[in-house]
Amino acid sequence: ELPPSEFMQVADSTWLVLSVVSNGREPPGCQATGVTKIARSVIAPLAEHHVSVLMLSTYQTDFILVRERDLPVVIHTLAGEFDIYREESGECIPVTCDDVSNGFLKPKPPASPTLHPVQSPQTRFCVLTVAPDTLPAIATMLIDVLFYSHSPPWDAATGSQDLDSISFFSFSLIEGYISIVMDAETQKRFPSDLLLTSSTGELWRMVRIGGQPLGFDECGIVAQIAEPLAAADISAYYISTFNFDHALVPEEGIAEVIQLLQQRQESGR
Repeated sequence: ELPPSEFMQVADSTWLVLSVVSNGREPPGCQATGVTKIARSVIAPLAEHHVSVLMLSTYQTDFILVRERDLPVVIHTLAGEFDIYREESGECIPVTCDDVSNGFLKPKPPASPTLHPVQSPQTRFCVLTVAPDTLPAIATMLIDVLFYSHSPPWDAATGSQDLDSISFFSFSLIEGYISIVMDAETQKRFPSDLLLTSSTGELWRMVRIGGQPLGFDECGIVAQIAEPLAAADISAYYISTFNFDHALVPEEGIAEVIQLLQQRQESGR
């Protein structure tokens, strides 16, 4: 319904949403949450089968977006590990490989994925939720932050932002559940009694993936971040955007995360 505009870019693919529900088969002792919880069972196999994904972690759960044309490959890849259902009119209907065999081609082995640079600004972030009935009380503040707050100045000479401090605000409303990621300074502008977070109130640091916009055709970007963190049992919330990918990790673990990703970078050379 949005009117065509020279200011709006639209990716040419249609995407479908996968929601992963625990099947009780996680390795014993695994405490990681977010994208690292599904790194081995979902993210890695899809990367191996050359499926490009967008990732959206929220306060409540994680969603994987895959291109509609890749659905046969996705189902054939995951059917051995998961029971797969499609949602129709609010009902979950089982899906088998036979349902999508038409057009399925065994993918060619993918080339080694590009190892993208990562950057970690000093900004500290909060992962929050809001009760839907309290949303009107913060609507004006949300509009101000989303549309009128200024980002750090863009350096025309280098073509990049100063990443010592990054402006990042994510708001999602999915089936009535609200999830917000904002920096700790922005959080102070909101009524503290309306923003809900974990009982520990932990803060998160960000790793931004990519030195320039990533595009949508490459596969393995999420896997190259999620797999090392999963091996180290480090929680991570992962948010893909139109230009870059972002992983949020617990503040106290940022040094270990940077070291792991630097080792990945060096081993890939």
